[in-house]
Amino acid sequence: MAEKKIVVVQLSGGNDYLNCIIPYNDPQYVDNRPNVRITEDRVIDIGDGLGMNPVMAPIKELWDQGNVAIIHGVGYPVPNRSHFRSMDIWHTAEPTKVGNEGWLGNAINQMYPKHDNVVAAVNFSSALPRALVAHGAPVASVTDLDTYGLMSHMGESQQRNDALQAFKDMYAQAIGSGPVMDYLSQTGLDALRGAEILGTVTENYSSNVEYASNGFAKAMKGAAQVLQADIGTRICYTQHGSYDAHTNGIALQEGLLTDACGGIYDFYQDMKQANKGDDVLMFVFTEFGRRVRDNGNGTDHGSGGVAFMIGDAVEGGHYSEYPSLNPEDLIEGDLAFNLDFRSLYTEILEDWLEIEAKPITKGTYEKVGFLK
Repeated sequence: MAEKKIVVVQLSGGNDYLNCIIPYNDPQYVDNRPNVRITEDRVIDIGDGLGMNPVMAPIKELWDQGNVAIIHGVGYPVPNRSHFRSMDIWHTAEPTKVGNEGWLGNAINQMYPKHDNVVAAVNFSSALPRALVAHGAPVASVTDLDTYGLMSHMGESQQRNDALQAFKDMYAQAIGSGPVMDYLSQTGLDALRGAEILGTVTENYSSNVEYASNGFAKAMKGAAQVLQADIGTRICYTQHGSYDAHTNGIALQEGLLTDACGGIYDFYQDMKQANKGDDVLMFVFTEFGRRVRDNGNGTDHGSGGVAFMIGDAVEGGHYSEYPSLNPEDLIEGDLAFNLDFRSLYTEILEDWLEIEAKPITKGTYEKVGFLK
């Protein structure tokens, strides 16, 4: 049986829930969004008085096929409106204190306690998200697979081979000279090995899916290349944004969602054509939603957000409930969350990656049931 893989899509900056999955018939939505509103004639209707943002047609197609779970009202107790702190909470699964280790980094250590899979997780961005950081957990970070590899500018020259060998010797000699040097040396050797393995994945990749030329599409193509190569990668991580639409709210979000939905759709088709769709789950999240009332031109930081699970293993549909927009139900003008994000993590960890959730979530959370 093939190992299950997850592709995490982080929508950084606070994706506006109300203009992504839109309660377009709700009079409170109309009243609170006099300027930054998606009008009924533009929404893509998905039933239950809700509609998708007009640029989300690719996701609507996957929704119609039953492959999209929309997770409503996701958040955590005592919401924090700081981008940095809120994302940190999602990354470490620690809402009440500053966590040291990422939830996926801990997952890697459970899957590979000997740290012997240097490409267990591949991060497609120059910044390593804290979600992937845990002591000893090897993670490869890639900005561009086509040019990836240490000192690749030297090509296959003897000079390059000599330089790489010098690095290997240097790291190997340092092992045994103390815990800090051991850790740094092992990390260095892991990076060399990871670069060697990842440097081969584009050679055997063949697909007729034409990805767009934007950075997010490139990352999703990279994830497809890595997962189709069967090199042992279980987690791919991508970041997109910023969705921080304090001004120019409608246009900014629609531009970003256009790229995000296109990249997700193309990745889905790519994995399907490679007969690997059953084993790949996409998890799309953002650190928080926006305030219910617009600020005249955009929206400010809020709470209560929307997440998506996408893939052939997903039982499509609405999960949890759309938070109430009634004034008495809001928290300081924000949507009240009604589903703890650790419920999603529990289901991903236990039912998809097949590892223990409790050491990572530090508690027991009821699963949502989005997997078939």
